[in-house]
Amino acid sequence: MKSALFVDFDGTLCHDKFWRSLEPALQEKIQEYLFGVDQEIVNDWMRGVYTSEDIHQKLVEDLKINYEFLWNIFVEDCRTMFVEKSVLGKIAKLRDRYITVLITDNMDCFDRFTVPALGMDACFDYIVNSYNEKMSKNDNGGKLFLDISARIGGMLPESILIDNSPKTCEIFQKLGGRSFWVTAEKPLSLWLDLI
Repeated sequence: MKSALFVDFDGTLCHDKFWRSLEPALQEKIQEYLFGVDQEIVNDWMRGVYTSEDIHQKLVEDLKINYEFLWNIFVEDCRTMFVEKSVLGKIAKLRDRYITVLITDNMDCFDRFTVPALGMDACFDYIVNSYNEKMSKNDNGGKLFLDISARIGGMLPESILIDNSPKTCEIFQKLGGRSFWVTAEKPLSLWLDLI
């Protein structure tokens, strides 16, 4: 049995955002609407309650934005997110020692547009998205990590998580795993070199 190497996507492997190609004022308006004070919509989106089309319909109705214009930018931005090839190479080299798992609190667009465009399924043994699992990494004390470890046959106490969320890192450690917290000073590539 191998232990697992869990790697987060947003803020860890990739730093690009949705709708980043929009003019700044409109981008800010959307970010505030979805990620502002009340994040219930985005949390529900990440847990499979809404599709990307549902979200765009809400944006069109509430912010009076053209659907086709907004949707096309969204899809293209999802397909062109930047992931450093050298980092993917480092992860690939660890596959002989670890079961590599890309684990992300993300939306349906991740599986539909980002994964195929970036060839992510060729870089990881498993891709786990909160949208499909209907739960976030932090829900129920990190139950998702336990479920995935059981599913893939990995040993959680000897597994590693690399994530930019200190809360997620803490939860993973309480489950018995080791975690490495990604910051601007300590990026993913540094932690991969130390494993």
